[in-house]
Amino acid sequence: MKTTISEVSKHVGEEVTIGAWLANKRSSGKIAFLQLRDGTGFMQGIVVKAEIGEEKFQEAKALTQESSLYVTGTIVEDTRSPLGFEMQVKDFELIHEAVDYPITPKEHGPEFLMDHRHLWLRSSRQHAVMKVRNEIIRATYEFFNENGYVKIDPPILTGSSAEGTTELFHTKYFDEDAYLSQSGQLYMEAAAMAFGRVFSFGPTFRAEKSKTRRHLIEFWMIEPEMAFMDHEDSLEVQEQYVSHVVQSVLNNCKIELDTLGRDVEKLEKVQAPFPRISYDEAIQLLKEKGFEDIEWGEDFGAPHETAIAESYDKPVFITNYPAEIKAFYMKPDPKRPDVVLCADLIAPEGYGEIIGGSQRIDDLELMKKRYEEHDLTGEAYKWYLQLREYGSVPHSGFGLGLERTVAWIAGVEHVRETIPFPRLLNRLYP
Repeated sequence: MKTTISEVSKHVGEEVTIGAWLANKRSSGKIAFLQLRDGTGFMQGIVVKAEIGEEKFQEAKALTQESSLYVTGTIVEDTRSPLGFEMQVKDFELIHEAVDYPITPKEHGPEFLMDHRHLWLRSSRQHAVMKVRNEIIRATYEFFNENGYVKIDPPILTGSSAEGTTELFHTKYFDEDAYLSQSGQLYMEAAAMAFGRVFSFGPTFRAEKSKTRRHLIEFWMIEPEMAFMDHEDSLEVQEQYVSHVVQSVLNNCKIELDTLGRDVEKLEKVQAPFPRISYDEAIQLLKEKGFEDIEWGEDFGAPHETAIAESYDKPVFITNYPAEIKAFYMKPDPKRPDVVLCADLIAPEGYGEIIGGSQRIDDLELMKKRYEEHDLTGEAYKWYLQLREYGSVPHSGFGLGLERTVAWIAGVEHVRETIPFPRLLNRLYP
């Protein structure tokens, strides 16, 4: 019977066949230990010379790293294994012998590993990160589907920008200028006026010449937009969503988190509600922490976000930033027009901002004023203004960066490990 490593718990005491690759091996006298992987997980296969015969045993000892094979044996419980099971190998068939596999069990530098990303993905650590990423994606769809959201796909090629064109990739769209999307938000606002609650999940692009551990050129965003919801409503959705995702990873990725050495106690604390501080309070907190040069009106960098997060054991909302440093579409606070109804969600442990969100301007005259201030009077933005002309309502939304969220939940230092094939400032290969 053929099965997979992820399904062996259903076949204890049975003889099964698994198609696998040899991740590693070691031998001790008359026993060989094969570390097998099949894409669904990792499992040890025990080859005993007395049971398999001299010829087959020598063949097992000669197997090379990443060779592919069919392995047949009996599944038994093994409490020492992270999986909880292992195979007592009865026979195996070599499918393809791999020669001189470049990524060996020794240490390799990050550039070497990035050059071999197509192979590095096979390692237990990278496998675990991608499984965590997959669970976050699964839980995202689960959360929004169960809460009445409709998935809408915004275009990737656009004629305008959500937040200005200085950091966009430009291309020619026949005889017009076009850009790779940096956000689907403007289109999601249009969708929210048609469907009420919507979300998108797709690639976005930032031509930002940054080399920090938090930045990618191409990354994935989850962007919900909600009609008839104010800023406070949106904050509640954000903390419920993030809590749901974290708890889903804790429940469904125990082996992967163990492989990554993640401190799950810190993740177990991530349950709504989340603490909130205003931008004003954040400035004061930073000054108390030694950032004496920070002034009101300045945006926060990575060191500032990390210092603020250190005061909390959950993600923390920083609300009501100055209007002058935020996007044109954010609604001013009616009680204080110099700040906007917005929030950034800062992850604990130095992982920085994972969500940016706001209530959007719904007043036509105010949006016209913003258009003039930001020189958005061209035809490219006409349709967006019309959303305030025909049945405007209070509405809010946010965007979560998938890779930063994966990095935080998985406990990975650099976002280049959180996407299958990262696009970095100096990397377009493989």
